[in-house]
Amino acid sequence: MTTNDGSDGDAADAESTDSEVDAGADAEREVERKESASGDDADGERVAEGGGTEAGGAAEETAESETLRARVAERSPDAIAREIAALRERAEAAERAAAERAEEVEELETTVKRKQADLQNYKQRTEQRREERAARATEDLVARLLGVRDDLQRAVEQDEDADIRPGVESTLDELDRVLAEENVSAIEPDPGAEVDPQRHEVLLRTDAEQPAETVAELYRPGYEMAGKVLRPAQVTVSDGT
Repeated sequence: MTTNDGSDGDAADAESTDSEVDAGADAEREVERKESASGDDADGERVAEGGGTEAGGAAEETAESETLRARVAERSPDAIAREIAALRERAEAAERAAAERAEEVEELETTVKRKQADLQNYKQRTEQRREERAARATEDLVARLLGVRDDLQRAVEQDEDADIRPGVESTLDELDRVLAEENVSAIEPDPGAEVDPQRHEVLLRTDAEQPAETVAELYRPGYEMAGKVLRPAQVTVSDGT
């Protein structure tokens, strides 16, 4: 009996030892599997890192395209049509605004040109009026001097033996020189010349040997300044008898 009990104990111990050996082997195999899996994962990560730079751009473009397609797919045809119509209306409104601005610019340019022309015309009119005023002032002065010349001429003709005659003649000559410098010339038609109503003042008609309606005699010389008659010549006209 004692011998059997010992055999049973040894058998139990052998079974326990085998179980422990099997458990240890299983543990080693599990560790090796995990290490192998870890190595495969690391290699996969390294491969992914190496190809990520090359495929990154294409992946982003693909993602954007997918996003756009998803957005379009999410919207109904009516909504898209309304948005297109709104965009078209805004574009037309922008075109109308641009056309209006162009018209405003053209109007402003026209206004500026008109104002410039008005200013130029104003300057010309101002200069013309200034010249006319200066000419009238000169004409008025010359007209008064003509009266003085008439008096000097009569003094010379009437007082032929007077002692002052040389002085009067000298004064008359000096006055004629001044008048000539102002472009003043005498109007002295000869007998028989045709009568010019613009330059001749007819005092009376008389019997004369000259042809009818021509100058018979010069009564008082006239004067003109730069082609403008300051005083017509006074004449008598032949009636042809």
